[in-house]
Amino acid sequence: MKTSLKYIFLLLVLTVLGCKEEEQEKPKVTYRDTQTEAIKRDTTQIKIADLPIQMDGTNYLLHPIGDVRVYNGSGSKFSYGSSSTSRVSYAISNYDRYEITGYLNNIYIQHLDSTTTKPLTTKAVVIQSATYLYSMAEKTKRQMLIYTLSDLDTNKDGKLDSNDINSLYISEISGNDFMKLSPDYQELIDWNLIESKNRLYFRTKEDSNKNGDFDKDDAVFYYFVDLMDKEWKLNEYKPFD
Repeated sequence: MKTSLKYIFLLLVLTVLGCKEEEQEKPKVTYRDTQTEAIKRDTTQIKIADLPIQMDGTNYLLHPIGDVRVYNGSGSKFSYGSSSTSRVSYAISNYDRYEITGYLNNIYIQHLDSTTTKPLTTKAVVIQSATYLYSMAEKTKRQMLIYTLSDLDTNKDGKLDSNDINSLYISEISGNDFMKLSPDYQELIDWNLIESKNRLYFRTKEDSNKNGDFDKDDAVFYYFVDLMDKEWKLNEYKPFD
């Protein structure tokens, strides 16, 4: 009896270990001597927009754009024309005061006096957050958005998602001057606004040892951007020697 229990326990341990191995995160960077593969679009997904959002004190509406997956009652996928829509969620983003979060593939922007919208970008991206710098706008009258997003298929799996490197972007509230701040292939760690100096500080990490993962042996970089510069530029700094 004891032998049987030990055998069952061993099977359970092996099963748990196997599940943990399967749950390990995929490397965010893959190095291959091949051309960049085209990003695959999931044809089962449906493009949809959330209701527009207006940040306090601005003259623009922001329309978050994303994809939703549609399922029938049994959990399997079905086409958009199906009358069974009980498993569809039409919310693709969350809005918390001055920040939009989600997995968006664009934001369409509309001036209050216009009936047309324009896309923030024409390139493939996955936007995870868009933050309005309200305190800076109140102080300087310059209205800006800060974005965290993925813009490169860094793990070369043919698709763009949260498993790729996160980058830092900035734009005016109108969507103009949409530009990347963090260098390519550097993973964004975090960012912080220092209002007294009108600066945006942020940290990134780079896969220095080229093992495809970010670990303690990789380099960390420190940057700031003067938000009042007419043309934003990246400044690297060293907080310690």
